[in-house]
Amino acid sequence: MAATPSLDALPGLPVLEQTPIIIEKIVWTASDEQLHWKPASDRWSISEVLAHLADVEVVGFRDRIQLMLEKNNPQLDAYDQNGAYAAGRYSSSKARENLKKFCHERDRSLSALRYVPSSVLARGGQHAKIGPITVGQLMNEWAFHDLGHIRQIAELFRSRAFYPSIGPFQQFYTIKP
Repeated sequence: MAATPSLDALPGLPVLEQTPIIIEKIVWTASDEQLHWKPASDRWSISEVLAHLADVEVVGFRDRIQLMLEKNNPQLDAYDQNGAYAAGRYSSSKARENLKKFCHERDRSLSALRYVPSSVLARGGQHAKIGPITVGQLMNEWAFHDLGHIRQIAELFRSRAFYPSIGPFQQFYTIKP
């Protein structure tokens, strides 16, 4: 039986706890070829998504939350995922290395977040591109971001691992890897 989340827990925390487990289940069943397959030259592979998750875990989420907890209304740098991708930061490692790094960084984030009370949700910061944000908004965005990448990883995997071999059943599906 799953533990009931604390009423004082930050929003999205149960999703953040489950994301590495869900992703691990997919990644460990995939071949290296499937993990590094790109549906187009301008699209990400599962490996690149994992590298992005490890990177954004720190600079896009954990560091921002920490700053908003430590300072009143701090300046928060923008995160340029397209710039990081173009610079090759997401393509320099193997998929399972990226998964390991993401899981390690997520463990560090969860250790820092588990005992943060919901009373901090209104604390804010000034995001360089979008202006004022709160801890509550960022926590919700973090869970939303995780779920989007779980969906992306699942779509990439099913599109490469199974779709080519389902024969006439392809007519029933539209894939968007």
